[in-house]
Amino acid sequence: MIEARYVPIRNALLFVEIHTPDDVGIGELPTVVCLHTAGQSGVQWRHAAPDLARAGYRVLVPDLPGHGRSEPAVDGPVTDLGVYADTIGDLLDVLGVDRPFVIGCSIGGKITLDLALRPERPLAGAVALEADTAPGHVNVRGLRRELDDIASPSRADRTYLGTLASVGGCVTDEVARRIATMHKREDPEISSSDLIGWGTHDLRARHDRLTCPLHLAVGDQDCWVDADAIERTAATIAAASTHPVRFTPLEAVGHYPMEEIENFGALAHRWLTALTSNSAVSAP
Repeated sequence: MIEARYVPIRNALLFVEIHTPDDVGIGELPTVVCLHTAGQSGVQWRHAAPDLARAGYRVLVPDLPGHGRSEPAVDGPVTDLGVYADTIGDLLDVLGVDRPFVIGCSIGGKITLDLALRPERPLAGAVALEADTAPGHVNVRGLRRELDDIASPSRADRTYLGTLASVGGCVTDEVARRIATMHKREDPEISSSDLIGWGTHDLRARHDRLTCPLHLAVGDQDCWVDADAIERTAATIAAASTHPVRFTPLEAVGHYPMEEIENFGALAHRWLTALTSNSAVSAP
């Protein structure tokens, strides 16, 4: 079952899809929050969310402020990913959700890490895809300048071609073109602001504050992140925490695992199960 809701958060309406298995009471289900990438929306989870619901989860798929079907933030485009993490916390409060799982990709992965490192709001478990606790590698100065010339007619083409360059070899050309075409729907001002957040958000001082089991996974063909650096981050957090921390390289995968990996929902279910069972899980 899919429920679509607008939830008032910080004086604006936040859109969230809620996926649940049929004929199961909400109180019986663990909750998992799925967070999208820069400039995009919850549509990136269109395949994985229903599969996770069928596996027995209540799945929350929000559109971050200014993305997809959510209203813009009242103070304008967000350049601080901590604000997005605060927004997700507010959403959980409104919906009465305590200790959810969170899984996110790219900026959604960094938001996931932010939430997992907040002792005041413990999680059940976290899966951060294509994200590190260190600031991302982008030209923040160039992005800020680009905001002054955001109506560039070539921006949609850049998004399309950039997405094609960011997916891995595990997908066919047809699937890659479909992903890239859907990504062209983004608002350039919002996506550039998101990337400023990506390039400035630094969580390294909070490595000792992990509240839950954590799994970091990264495509070995992702041109946006350094897989070796993320593996080192996983080891650093593990050394500072009493919670288990895992790292998984994803073969032939680029920057969008939930869109690139066939049956990603089943893989995510295995990962989430392993977070609470402390068992090992291999890459797909």
